[in-house]
Amino acid sequence: QLSITMTFTKVQKSKAYFSRFQVKLRRRREGRTDYRQRKRLCTQAKNKYQSPKYRLVVRFTNRFVICQIAYSLIDGDRILAHATSSELERYGLSVGLKNYASAYCTGLLAARRLLQKVGLDDVYEGNTEVDAEVISCEVGKKTYYVDEVDEEKRPFRALLDVGCRPTTTGCRIFGALKGAADGGLDIPHSNKRFPGYDRDAKEYDADMHRERIFGGHVGEYMEYLEEEDNTKYKEQFAGYIAEEVEADGLEELYGEVHEAIREDPKPAEKKAFAPDKSFKRKSKLSHTERKARVQAKKDAKNAELEADDE
Repeated sequence: QLSITMTFTKVQKSKAYFSRFQVKLRRRREGRTDYRQRKRLCTQAKNKYQSPKYRLVVRFTNRFVICQIAYSLIDGDRILAHATSSELERYGLSVGLKNYASAYCTGLLAARRLLQKVGLDDVYEGNTEVDAEVISCEVGKKTYYVDEVDEEKRPFRALLDVGCRPTTTGCRIFGALKGAADGGLDIPHSNKRFPGYDRDAKEYDADMHRERIFGGHVGEYMEYLEEEDNTKYKEQFAGYIAEEVEADGLEELYGEVHEAIREDPKPAEKKAFAPDKSFKRKSKLSHTERKARVQAKKDAKNAELEADDE
């Protein structure tokens, strides 16, 4: 005689588990905010009396780069300065608004705009000669990532906020960081994530990074594609061809954009919104008018049928 006994199975998620389950924050559920990172970027020491921690927020959309200088309050973040690569058209750059060179320009624009707003643009001009080297100096026991610290006014410090992006070596986020640092902001960083850094040899090639800042990698690919596959070149670089931007002239173009940004980093004046008043929505027909319209259609159809019978 066989005796069948069922094995004991422990209920892992019981009613008690679900009654105590705590739902994650909405932006965590959406995968938008890394709260572990945000806490460390925003939390300030209590002996600093609520002086805010400023963040350089860098985000990428499908077409543009966005750079903001932000700080957090209990009811949300406040934006001190904002720049997007869509503004670079004012400075002479209308194509390739999402690549490494454009990220550098956008970071530079955000930095110069902020320093002009807080009155530090004359004190901290940043690195006017773009050599891709990390600039820093020590005052006392503290390291500042600027060329020289003024006796009266310290540099504006901001921390890089990358969001949920992976911080791989050569990522475009670090192009925006380098642009903001060269613009005069004090942003703690090293060369270990810049293009040109070799992790195995622990060496940094600044010339390679400089070439990336001036769009050398784009120009090299343009030349390669033009020789190998002209049809694909015309399709992929149609915007460059329309604007008559050539591979040889990219370095000069980006150099002119950097100079133009430094000359006038102010945002463009807002245009007054003027709605299109030419369009007018048709007014609704009354009940009598609708009945008359239906009757007219019936009469027309009846007349058509009579004409066919005759």
